[in-house]
Amino acid sequence: MGIKSLLTGSLGFGTAPLGNMFRAIPDEEAAATVDAAWDHDIRYFDSAPFYGAGLSEIRLGDALAGRPRDEFVLSTKVGRVILNEVEDPASRDLGEKGGLFEHGRPNKMVNDYTADATRRSIEDSLERLKTDRLDIVWVHDVAQDFYGDEWLAAYESARTGAFRVLQELRDQGVIKAWGLGVNRVEPLELTLDLDEPKPDAFLLAGRYTLLDHGRALQRLLPDATEQGVDIVVGGPYSSGILAGGQHFEYQKAPAEIVAKVERIKALAAKHGVSIKAAALHSLAHPAVAAVIPGASRPSRIAEDVAALEETIPAAFWADLRDQELIATDASAPTA
Repeated sequence: MGIKSLLTGSLGFGTAPLGNMFRAIPDEEAAATVDAAWDHDIRYFDSAPFYGAGLSEIRLGDALAGRPRDEFVLSTKVGRVILNEVEDPASRDLGEKGGLFEHGRPNKMVNDYTADATRRSIEDSLERLKTDRLDIVWVHDVAQDFYGDEWLAAYESARTGAFRVLQELRDQGVIKAWGLGVNRVEPLELTLDLDEPKPDAFLLAGRYTLLDHGRALQRLLPDATEQGVDIVVGGPYSSGILAGGQHFEYQKAPAEIVAKVERIKALAAKHGVSIKAAALHSLAHPAVAAVIPGASRPSRIAEDVAALEETIPAAFWADLRDQELIATDASAPTA
């Protein structure tokens, strides 16, 4: 179990922005951003049908076409099937993520975690990504932020459908690993408690960042480490607020979050640390296999690479703890 052996580096590329998240970006800009990632030796790319109703996968497939397939790791997700019929993207019910991809394709999306839908989703993703195989497949968004009080029903459908299909495909060697890709800790804790099936890794977005990590530290990360289940950290910039943006949890950041970020920025400036470096290096833990920030401009890739190469003094993390800006038991990278 685990995926660390599949990856050649700790920095990957989360391609949600290529699905026109928050804004419409030209095809040329999307392609140039993937090219920039490749030129900076990034070899792990993550996408999902949900990102712009297939737009991210299409753009990523176009940009990677012609690259040696054995030289990169590709992951996508199941749980939503993209149809040919259209709808108004702005009218979709996305739970707490309303309007997130209103600039994406108008194709109708259907939530479906059954075995048949899982197989269809994979086949459709292979076509959009212009590839003959996937390395990692995540079960997407079986959590409270999309389903509210009904999330356990969605989870149960995935447990008896998608989970079993993906474990079977892994055991057959069709894919190399599987897990869940969510924005909440609770579904991952439930999955670790299962006797079968057993995932290889989790993609956890937004819950292991400078701004939100307490719940993950309590039980998830220790249990994941004990069971050999790796963690891919998604959304390290907390939807952009930690990288100069205005969004937190995919919506405009509330005043208290803005104030907390300003306090972190002040300490970062005191220690000569960039806020992006702090976000990417934050809360080091042996369970973490990779971090996958998103980007929609080529320049952002260079910034991410430079940020990850920064050396951050231990005094910075000590100040964060002293001012109760991170948990007292949070791990921090050693220089």
